[in-house]
Amino acid sequence: MLAAWKIGWLFFAFVLVYGLVSKAYSHPWVRLKKYPVVGWLTIGVFQGFFTFLMCYAGLNNFGWEPLLQAKVLIPAALSTLMLLGSYPMTQVYQHEEDLKRGDRTISTRLGIRGTFLFVQLVFTVAAGLYAWYFIAYFSTGIAVRYLLCLAPVVVFFMAWFAHVWRNSQKANYANTMWLNFISAVCLNTFFVWLWLDTSHVGNVF
Repeated sequence: MLAAWKIGWLFFAFVLVYGLVSKAYSHPWVRLKKYPVVGWLTIGVFQGFFTFLMCYAGLNNFGWEPLLQAKVLIPAALSTLMLLGSYPMTQVYQHEEDLKRGDRTISTRLGIRGTFLFVQLVFTVAAGLYAWYFIAYFSTGIAVRYLLCLAPVVVFFMAWFAHVWRNSQKANYANTMWLNFISAVCLNTFFVWLWLDTSHVGNVF
């Protein structure tokens, strides 16, 4: 917290609120996780929209005003949408354990097949809106590169979904981690490339 304060009061406030919400999500006294919609929205909003603004404020040491620009708010909102779609996949393999603990997650409410269908729908909408954002604020070429980087994620997801449709036991921890790994590699590769391309860091060397 001291390091956050040294960066700036706004970043400190973001970190403080994020820490309190994280505690409330899993603490036995509150445990927002046990409420399917509330827990799902908490993760989506605070790990997406809120974290995006927190990082933006911390990296740039800005005040409130720059955070209210459309070019900042739109990708922050899209981060939440992407998380709302992807987060149920992190719960799809642990329905039995969650129900034993009394955690009625969004994935347990949707069911295994329902979770896959829901994620497919939300992910498609989120990817389309991200492509629109890149076209509007960057270029069509960047939007195309973004969609190409997502291609391995889509291929793995659809192949896994086909197996799960025939055998629900395939909705397991190993496949979930593989999906997370492929998604992380593909999206990080794209955003690192985007940063290098738009910041012109390469021109320094």
